[in-house]
Amino acid sequence: MGDYSETITVAVPPERLFSYLADVQNLPAYLPRLTSARPHDGDKVTVTAHIDPADAPEQDVTSEAWIHVVEEGKSLEWGAPGPHDYHGRLHVAGGDDAGTSRLTVELRTESVEGEQVDHGLDEALTGIKDAVERAEH
Repeated sequence: MGDYSETITVAVPPERLFSYLADVQNLPAYLPRLTSARPHDGDKVTVTAHIDPADAPEQDVTSEAWIHVVEEGKSLEWGAPGPHDYHGRLHVAGGDDAGTSRLTVELRTESVEGEQVDHGLDEALTGIKDAVERAEH
């Protein structure tokens, strides 16, 4: 099993960052392989991603996931069914400077891919930071 955690500072107030992240339709703006995210039936989300696996042709894949928005404590929890028991949590807190936020993402997966997961987390956090700061200005 792999447990991963990363934190980044974002130059927007916590309320703005949390509001942006709580809208699951924003997922494709900061997760580079996602091409759509459609919420339905409460906390369920259908996502489509464009992938280029090493052992198969480039393709679009669609899957189901769930996302719980926890207003108190400004966090989101998510997961996807499947063999890797993929789930995680993100938490938004006030930053060290006024008007900034600290975003922490925690991920747990049965698939221990180390470097690949770390790269994906960095890519997601940077994507969130860039997208929400761009939307703010």
